[in-house]
Amino acid sequence: MNPRSLRFQLLARSLLILAGLLILIGSLQYVFMKDFLYRNEAETIGANAMGPMRSILSDRPRGPVFLPDNLSIAFIAADGTRTDISGASGGAVSPELSTDELQRLAEDRHGRDEEGRYAVVRDSEGVEQLVVLRSEGGLTGRGYIQIGTPTAPLKAVALQQLLIFAALSILALAGGLALYVPVLRRTLRPLQQMVETVERTDAGNLDERFPTKQGQEEIDRLAESFNGMLGRLAASFEAERESKDRMRRFIADASHELRTPLTSIHGFLEVLLRGAAEKREQLYSALNSMLGESVRIKKLVEDLLLLAKLDSAPRLELRRTRLDGLIDEMEPHLRMLAGRRSLTFVASSDLVASVDADQIKQVMLNLFQNAVQHTDPDRGSIEVALRADGRDALLSVADNGPGIPEPHLAKLFDRFYRVDTSRTRKLGGAGLGLSISLSIAEAHGGRIEVASGLGRGSTFALRLPLAPPELER
Repeated sequence: MNPRSLRFQLLARSLLILAGLLILIGSLQYVFMKDFLYRNEAETIGANAMGPMRSILSDRPRGPVFLPDNLSIAFIAADGTRTDISGASGGAVSPELSTDELQRLAEDRHGRDEEGRYAVVRDSEGVEQLVVLRSEGGLTGRGYIQIGTPTAPLKAVALQQLLIFAALSILALAGGLALYVPVLRRTLRPLQQMVETVERTDAGNLDERFPTKQGQEEIDRLAESFNGMLGRLAASFEAERESKDRMRRFIADASHELRTPLTSIHGFLEVLLRGAAEKREQLYSALNSMLGESVRIKKLVEDLLLLAKLDSAPRLELRRTRLDGLIDEMEPHLRMLAGRRSLTFVASSDLVASVDADQIKQVMLNLFQNAVQHTDPDRGSIEVALRADGRDALLSVADNGPGIPEPHLAKLFDRFYRVDTSRTRKLGGAGLGLSISLSIAEAHGGRIEVASGLGRGSTFALRLPLAPPELER
């Protein structure tokens, strides 16, 4: 197992924490066990002191007394005189208590758990003993009986319990290790699957998704985050591909649109250089044709520059403007462009929007020119309307032309897109007017809507947000 792997680190840290807890529990168990054994032994000694042993020692014998080997007994008189009874009889040496210890044990006899009071001291031979003190006749009586026993057997019992606990803990750690490894492997399997999925993911394969219902909240949240990231990456790559495709089409269409008039101009120049320049009629015809082609080139270049400006950061000079007044200003120009076509104006008054008037005029002019180009010069009918629609103003141009097939509606605003795919058609421009109009509308926070169908004419509507009313001063 790789020491740097998450599985190894989780396993090692879990076992380390568990071992630390077991050591802490074992240490506390040893301390409490030893205290329990000491208290229990103190109670036993105290019971013996109040029972048979009290009758033996009640007369403070001066000769040898036969006592258990593991007990040390001394008598402390009321005046502080101390007699080592067991030592004098060849038994265990009774340790001598300090004044503080003697006072503490003497005072403790009035406590609730008097039988469990004890002190741990060493005798003159260095043997550690557990000592209890019992009164002999009360505070004003004859004195105290001091009984002690070695602590080594008690410590041995406590240590034995500690060793048993340590052995069981080691077995528990080994068993836990054997059980924890497969459980940990199973627990981390979703994470391993995520790693494998990420390894399979690249720019050409962003359809991989992680399961988000695996029963682990953190893994599920991570999977949802990865899925969201993959979705955003896929959308970004798709947008980039579409942008590149549009750029390729844009370059191809722009090249074609520029090549056609340049080819015409080049052809006319060749004709003139071959002698046509000496013939006045041919000269003027060629010059007029070249002028027309140069105007087309100029218009195309201007439209491309305008689109580039709108794509970067359009600068608009927004002013509160009455839209019906804007239409009134454009009416003479629009009537001139309409020619013999029927032209109707229907405009609601008092509709105010914050707009760049020149830009909005250009949008209206582009929409109107499209209507003119696609209607019959004699039987054509165009209606320019302005009305309120909720919080928006709707400025529309409707015509009775042939209409637009439904499959083309979604692509009308693409640059250089034309419903008539023939490059030799006489009507229409380079296919940039609607793209420019849409960019201007979006820069104003609006949009352009279109409704059309074959044989039903077309309606293009510019939707703009109305300006809030001015506060009275």
